[in-house]
Amino acid sequence: MENKRRDFLKTACAPVVLSMFGISVLEACSSGDDETAPPADDNSSTDGETSTTVTIDLSSSNFSDLSDIGGWVNYLDEDLLLLRISETEIRAFSNVCPHQGTQNKWSHGNGKFSCSQHGKSFDDTCSSSLTCYTASIAGETLTVTIT
Repeated sequence: MENKRRDFLKTACAPVVLSMFGISVLEACSSGDDETAPPADDNSSTDGETSTTVTIDLSSSNFSDLSDIGGWVNYLDEDLLLLRISETEIRAFSNVCPHQGTQNKWSHGNGKFSCSQHGKSFDDTCSSSLTCYTASIAGETLTVTIT
């Protein structure tokens, strides 16, 4: 039993082992100097920020609520709140509540997203406390750029 523990400690990444004891270390868990390429849908902007593009098939039944103006979807897989504004516009927001970080307790009405975790409401405009992302529609495809 002691040998298995010792072997584990020798091969485990130091931050993982230290985190088991409640010690945080900001270090990568890699023993090599090789760099990995970013995912295919990640792009780097000229100012050093990284952006990610999310592509959504609006014809999917998962997004049928977006077919009507005023319809909305909490897209948990990508941490997005999506709101149909017009035939040509869908707004995309982060679904992380700025107050308590809740992602799955949203409702929408009267021009506001409400978090039922604590009852705080946020305007569904891009000037509210919710992070708003650039979104564009081409046919049945919604493209959201997350920066």
